[in-house]
Amino acid sequence: MVFKRLLGAFGVGAPSVDTVLATPGVRPGETMRGEVRLKGGDFDADIEYIALGLVTRVEAEHGEGEQTGLMEFYRTEVSGPFRLGTGEERVLPFEFPVPWETPVTEVWNEPLHGMAMGVRTELAIAKAVDKGDLDAIRVNPLPSQDVVLQAFARLGFQFKGADLEVGSLYGVDQHLPFYQEIEFYPPPAYAHVVNEIELTFVASPAGLDIVLEADARGGHSGYSGDSFGRWRASHEEALHRDWAAEINGWLTALAQHGGHGGYGGHHDPYDHDSHHGGHDLGTVAAAGAAGVVGGMIAAEVIDEIGDMFEGEEEEED
Repeated sequence: MVFKRLLGAFGVGAPSVDTVLATPGVRPGETMRGEVRLKGGDFDADIEYIALGLVTRVEAEHGEGEQTGLMEFYRTEVSGPFRLGTGEERVLPFEFPVPWETPVTEVWNEPLHGMAMGVRTELAIAKAVDKGDLDAIRVNPLPSQDVVLQAFARLGFQFKGADLEVGSLYGVDQHLPFYQEIEFYPPPAYAHVVNEIELTFVASPAGLDIVLEADARGGHSGYSGDSFGRWRASHEEALHRDWAAEINGWLTALAQHGGHGGYGGHHDPYDHDSHHGGHDLGTVAAAGAAGVVGGMIAAEVIDEIGDMFEGEEEEED
């Protein structure tokens, strides 16, 4: 597949490239390691650069509905210019830090439905660029995130799925132009209180912001609609808190007082200027952190990253 891609970009007899990950499973804040393996083609090639990017599928809401596409949210250069000789083989080792806000794609060895993430290799020769290799990665939760997820499991909640929304969270030091929502179905004990709950983590070296959004049924208060809970803790503190009790307390307050329960904070944490403000992916990304590449990607590429998580890769003509 990789070789066929490079034929299309650079012509018959062009070099081939393959990226091998030493750490296909990582946590936010850890280091991704591996190597890029090059093999020269039928002619000497002047390589301009080789870059790696973390790519994921995101959703953006706007006035006309919703767009889904791929976004590169981290980028690093493996090599600058060099000449690759005819038939020459070269191995370029690399390592780079995985951003702390990187979304979780797998929990307890089970993939989160709706998540798709990979490392894309970009090779430039003579001003032509080929995004020629895409490798799936698994992102597991931090221990501080895992204890919160375990609390939901102990309370009987079941994973529904997850997605990434373009936008920002109010009052949170957020660096990526999107956030993750992990969705849960409630157990019978809470079914009269909420239809579903969405969990958002924003991690940093210092700790963890936790935001819960409940689609409330109303309970004794008769209130229905979205209600929010917010917590902040260091990674060490999070390990020692009784999150099942905290979540249960928030839901109890929600059942009694509806949107005015205020357990852990109840104001809407989402920045609606970017969450629902009519921006497309390219606009939001252009206003975000340097190095983030936004915009919609061709449909066949979206299909490819989806197939990638099923262990399949599409070949292009």
